[in-house]
Amino acid sequence: MTEPDFEKGGGLAVAIAQDYRSGEVLMQAFINADAWQETLSTGRAVYWSRSRRQLWRKGETSGNVQIVHEVLIDCDNDSVIYKVEQIGGAACHTGHRSCFFRRVTPDGETAEISKPVFEPEKVYGKK
Repeated sequence: MTEPDFEKGGGLAVAIAQDYRSGEVLMQAFINADAWQETLSTGRAVYWSRSRRQLWRKGETSGNVQIVHEVLIDCDNDSVIYKVEQIGGAACHTGHRSCFFRRVTPDGETAEISKPVFEPEKVYGKK
């Protein structure tokens, strides 16, 4: 079976979640071999949380689950794209649909290009 070359990234590979209908890039995260296997076996996106040092089952806390419809792997076997159905409306822990909700302006500043769809404090109980 083809799988990412986790050794290249010190045990991790890049995973990009993309809306399977619109093509919108929702988020980028990391996966390890366990997250990869669980994603394939359950059909739900599972990532590796570098900050918590544990598997991160997308939507476990927020309810914003990602159902994986297709998996693409790049030519170097070190990154994947999960084409997902985003359940719950938001992929980002900030409450935005996409983690890519800021545009960098020509002067190097950032401008928010979308509004949150939920309030993180209410979902996660913290700021």
